[in-house]
Amino acid sequence: MSKPTLHMIAGAPQPVAPFSHAAEADGWVHLTGQMPTHPDDPEKPLPDGIEAQTVRVMENLKIVLAGLNLSLEHVVQMRVYLTEFERDYAAMNETYRGFFSEGRLPARTCVGVTALAVNALVEIDCVAKRP
Repeated sequence: MSKPTLHMIAGAPQPVAPFSHAAEADGWVHLTGQMPTHPDDPEKPLPDGIEAQTVRVMENLKIVLAGLNLSLEHVVQMRVYLTEFERDYAAMNETYRGFFSEGRLPARTCVGVTALAVNALVEIDCVAKRP
């Protein structure tokens, strides 16, 4: 395995902890979980509700992927973390599904957690593969 390359992406949301936006080795790109923070203003209040937060998280992932010349089409696996699993699971799924072409859903794990950074309702990370 080659030495990992660590990426910080201009225009992506400011990290809420000490991490890189992505780590890459041998064509595999691991994106750090994104929060529903606004990329231009980390102090802006989080969007209201699971649907709006899911959209913001997915858009943030797209920003990081684009900064690496990748897109959601290159994603092979995603992990979703929800603080209100039973309440938000169905609505998050419906919103999430809209980001992918018909029949093109990556592998995924979704888990309920007790809390997330910045009091978010959702966090999503992913693994992409370069063509």
